Amino acid sequence: MTHPSPWLYDAIARIEADYHRSADTHLIPLPLPGFAAQGIDFYLKDESTHPTGSLKHRLARSLFLYALCNGWIHQGSTIVESSSGSTAVSEAYFARLLGLPFVAVMPRSTSAEKIALIAFHGGRCHFVDRADEVYAAARAVAAATGGHYMDQFTYAERATDWRGNNNIAESMFVQMQRERHPIPRWIVVGAGTGGTSATIGRYLRYQRHAAQVCVADPAGSVFAAYHRTGDATLTAPGSRIEGIGRPRVEPSFVRTLVDRMEEVPDDESIAGMRLLSRLIGRRVGPSTGTNFVAMLRLAQAMQSAGEPGSLLSLLCDAGERYLPTYHDEAWVAERFGCCAAAADRIEALLG
Repeated sequence: MTHPSPWLYDAIARIEADYHRSADTHLIPLPLPGFAAQGIDFYLKDESTHPTGSLKHRLARSLFLYALCNGWIHQGSTIVESSSGSTAVSEAYFARLLGLPFVAVMPRSTSAEKIALIAFHGGRCHFVDRADEVYAAARAVAAATGGHYMDQFTYAERATDWRGNNNIAESMFVQMQRERHPIPRWIVVGAGTGGTSATIGRYLRYQRHAAQVCVADPAGSVFAAYHRTGDATLTAPGSRIEGIGRPRVEPSFVRTLVDRMEEVPDDESIAGMRLLSRLIGRRVGPSTGTNFVAMLRLAQAMQSAGEPGSLLSLLCDAGERYLPTYHDEAWVAERFGCCAAAADRIEALLG
């Protein structure tokens, strides 16, 4: 084995120093009186406060360390990723930290705000017409540049240390220690790569916690059908909720670590996003709306069963990224139609 270069050691040290400059993200209680009176509590882990503004900051850090320690990234390597936005923003940040060029391969439909953030962090975008074209295009860009394709969809579930080491699951449980129900009944996440659900699911088993994992899956995603059938050859049209859902079964989605799937129609994701934004007094993104709908369904089932407990989910990113899109009435009406009936259904879940 050749001895690692001084550049490699310096690169790892830079990423670790960046981590030590960062505080943990907040765990926000969400008081919903109708549920709280029956012993059911809601919490949101606010991942929008990372330096790059989303949950994907954790993933990007892990992917970079994994690739560096595997000897896949070298001084001058072009970093390439297939991403609908947030992972690319975070990877662009870490690539700039290491002085490396970065290319994000993404659908043309990605929000302009995320594209601007990638450019702000020094990256450039390579666009494709359909979501299922990103994989081959990313491999081609990496080959043409002599670079490294990070491939979040394959490596997300293995790049993070699921036993602890300040992963998101460990952080959640430390922050829940003094709450009324410190071990959540349900932890609700979306799935883009599947890495977060895999990390949390493994951590729960390793720590022997009774909590269960629910994945909130948007319309058009393949994950719910795969969870039911186990058929990894299935495909789907793809999600219109940015950042979650996939048209194919990704290697990082481990179905045996997911206890329940909640399929959420697009209009309910939008309605959930709007309702939660009002409840906490600031805008959230559409994938957080999908999570919130699943939380309300689970809480209603607990309420019907007379079962107290807590539910915990993620505030994935800030809604300001979606002001011209999911938070714009005309844009939503054109793409999703009227969401008034969905809003009534979601409001009814509050009791």
